[in-house]
Amino acid sequence: NLSAVSEFVFVGLSDAPEIRFLLFVLFLLIYLATMAGNTTLLVAISTDSHLHSPMYFFLCNLSLLDLLCPTITVPKMLGALLLEHKEISFSGCLFQHFSLIAVVGTEIFLLAVMAYDRYVAVCHPLRYPSIMSTELCAQLAVGTWATGLLNSLLHTSLVFTLSFCGPNKIQQYYCDIPPVLALSCSSTHSRELVILVVAGVLGSSACVVTVVSYIFILLEILARKSPGSWHKAFSTCGSHLAVVCLFYGTTICTYVRPSFTYSPHWDRGVSMLYGMLTPLLNPIIYSLRNKEVKCALKRVISQV
Repeated sequence: NLSAVSEFVFVGLSDAPEIRFLLFVLFLLIYLATMAGNTTLLVAISTDSHLHSPMYFFLCNLSLLDLLCPTITVPKMLGALLLEHKEISFSGCLFQHFSLIAVVGTEIFLLAVMAYDRYVAVCHPLRYPSIMSTELCAQLAVGTWATGLLNSLLHTSLVFTLSFCGPNKIQQYYCDIPPVLALSCSSTHSRELVILVVAGVLGSSACVVTVVSYIFILLEILARKSPGSWHKAFSTCGSHLAVVCLFYGTTICTYVRPSFTYSPHWDRGVSMLYGMLTPLLNPIIYSLRNKEVKCALKRVISQV
């Protein structure tokens, strides 16, 4: 109610018609491939009794997040590229912002939970069923989603209770924190500080859990002195850590920094990495290298 701005306008990715059409086709194909890959993975895990274990339960949650993340932003971007409909209402921007931050935050915490799950499986294999019980897995999953939602509620309330009374052009293809803050005619320094502290504490905590879990995994594998187990462990950890580094690196570059360092062109490219490419690659990196998942996927595809 304090805002004089009733809607925002996305600047978009390009004004050239021929480039807009090519970008529309490219992003549409990426979006459809992401939807198909993650949906197929969800169906395969839910219908195959051999995959009803904690690891695949968390993988289902990850696939669901990877379905939501591009769905929140990409359809609006495709509409802007094809129909030049770049406007979004104030409430629509608020909802998009809240949903995206909730999904991104939940995925950060889920990656940490998945790393802990792998640590228990490798370092305590005999106690794995008792430690990673159904009750604990459910509590961890609910906890990651609840923390992501509460974190998003805090960030959204800090950003959208500011006054917006001047420019309304968002230098991005969705409602993100830095470009929206840049449009406020209120002082944002104190709120930026709170956002940085909260994001830094929660993000670094999840990152520490992930890194420490994989350090213990590597130490355990090295202690076994088996070249075969070394190769398998390094291959699995390398793929996982590559996605973790990509996700953490892009989100930190986008969110955990002051607004005066904001660069529209750079941030649009960075946000596409975690908003579009990471959800596309996650099913491949996390599951298609797994023989059990491959067999389940073949059964699903053959039935279809």
